[in-house]
Amino acid sequence: MSASTAAAATRGNTILPAILPSTSATTSTFSQQFQQKGPFSRASGASSSSDSDNNSNSQSLGTVVASGSVTTNNLSHVQLHKVAGLQFSWVHFLAGGTGGMAGALVTSPLDVVKTRLQVCGHGDRVDGGVYSVLGHIKDTCLLLGHMYTNEGPRALYKGLGPNLVGVIPARAINFATYGNGKKLYTELNNGVESTPVHLASAITAGIVTATATNPIWLVKTRMQLQVKGVRQYKNSLDCVFKILRSDGIRGMYRGLSASYLGVAEGTIQWVIYEQLKKAFAERRATAGLNGDVSKRIVLGGKGIEEWIDYLGAAGAAKFIASAITYPHEVLRTRMRQIPKGNEALKYTGLKKTFQLVLKEEGVAALYGGLTAHMLRVVPNAAIMFFCYEAIMHNFG
Repeated sequence: MSASTAAAATRGNTILPAILPSTSATTSTFSQQFQQKGPFSRASGASSSSDSDNNSNSQSLGTVVASGSVTTNNLSHVQLHKVAGLQFSWVHFLAGGTGGMAGALVTSPLDVVKTRLQVCGHGDRVDGGVYSVLGHIKDTCLLLGHMYTNEGPRALYKGLGPNLVGVIPARAINFATYGNGKKLYTELNNGVESTPVHLASAITAGIVTATATNPIWLVKTRMQLQVKGVRQYKNSLDCVFKILRSDGIRGMYRGLSASYLGVAEGTIQWVIYEQLKKAFAERRATAGLNGDVSKRIVLGGKGIEEWIDYLGAAGAAKFIASAITYPHEVLRTRMRQIPKGNEALKYTGLKKTFQLVLKEEGVAALYGGLTAHMLRVVPNAAIMFFCYEAIMHNFG
């Protein structure tokens, strides 16, 4: 060992004991708070040795924070893993998956219409009736009728299987990451739940969800874009095999860059939702609607006014977020589009796709299917968040 290294080690050994005693009380308090109010809950039945290790880790983290030396060098990777894995709450996961499934089942036909409208472009027509001057709402209704008449009622639920396979884990992952992340970031923010905490939680949840579920959404889109008489894929599994055979594993992640743009939508939605919930709660308190439950209409342990506020907050947040960020939906769908016949893949990158759509179809094409999208996602969000809040209230 060199002289300089030995000197550094000696200084470190001299300084560390001087710091630890002066912060022991603060360390103990922080450790207790971390164990009792952390974002995760300790599993029951843990061994005494495991409890000892966990307490040691909590004290180590408390010492680092209390001493003002917030550096990962003071915690080993094993310690960080234990701290992160101690208290994960699965209620958020189950609540999110259940809410996502309920919303997807109710709004599936509008999801199919939205996908068709995103691909056919603003200037195209389906049997002369879809892009009429009567407006997008009529377009949506006409396409629903066109699909029902010419392709049968099953066409309205094309891609529902992959959609559910995608929606359930996607919503479960998103709500679980957001819910647990919010608690963790709040703890790191000295117990204060603020807008930056909501922002960080939503961004984290969006990135994790987009990366984990992109292959599922790709398959869903390809299945929905098949029309009668032109079937390239027998089923979802056949679609996966053919994509892997022709494009490899990278083919399963087409549109991922556009999905990352979609993180902005989820972030805006979560932040607005949290702010509206807070505003509505203050309004109820001012109006005296949080009083004796025996004098109010109660559903699931909460007053009907509170549930209505949740529905309104979820729908409004989704509407605003979707209106701001919708073009990324069109770009993502185009990038996942099936090449016709032996044609080369037309949309090969986010920038190129954006330029092609603008050049060939104009700005209006970036909003193709917007009405169908709004008709679907607003009630979908209301149903999803209602289920989530109900499950969290009763089991969280």
